[in-house]
Amino acid sequence: MVILTGKVIIGLGNMPDIFISEEEQKETPEVEPFVPEAIPEKPQYNETGNVANPLSAFIFHPKKIKFETKEGEEKVILVVRRHPITNLRWIVPAVLMVFAPLILSYVPFLSFLPKNFQIVTVLLWYLGTFAFTLLSFITWYFNVHIVTDERIIDIDYFNLVYKEVSDANLDKIQDVTYKMGGVARTMMNFGDVVIQTASEVPNFTFEAVPKPDKIAKILQELTVEEQKEAMEGRIR
Repeated sequence: MVILTGKVIIGLGNMPDIFISEEEQKETPEVEPFVPEAIPEKPQYNETGNVANPLSAFIFHPKKIKFETKEGEEKVILVVRRHPITNLRWIVPAVLMVFAPLILSYVPFLSFLPKNFQIVTVLLWYLGTFAFTLLSFITWYFNVHIVTDERIIDIDYFNLVYKEVSDANLDKIQDVTYKMGGVARTMMNFGDVVIQTASEVPNFTFEAVPKPDKIAKILQELTVEEQKEAMEGRIR
């Protein structure tokens, strides 16, 4: 602060302000701004509470599921395939085929062949076993039923060069029923879901899928919601 009195200049730049108390003049410590810790993303859970994985037979609200005819705004609600217990039909024969050469080694089954031919025969046997196992797994894995917010898609994968894809809009669904019969199906909670539609394909069947009651409930809720939206669109 500078005071001018005639020719006298008094510099009071270092004097404290009389209107500020000494306590207020004390420097306050700098407070670092609060930065909240980053919250980790919540993992995607399926209906049972387990982290969803691509090998699951029941995946609810999957994030990374794609198929050929998927539209841009279409959301996948459910992906189901046959219950894993049904794979015993090919897993048990595959295991027997793996150990068959070891068991037959105690029996002179190929003793009439030269040693080199015996080795080639065993290698061809294991090659056929591998092909059988791989084809059976691929058939189970790619035979899926997909439910989106707009339609249902049934993908039937028969072999490496042939598959069949059928779909129907949700507003075309007329009836949804599920069937569970037998001790194994009741204990393991899997069965068939039969869907009657008014589309070109009259019936869709989700065979031997887990939690058929929950699948039927989800389909019924989506159908009711889709029909409500269709009615509102007609009224407008």
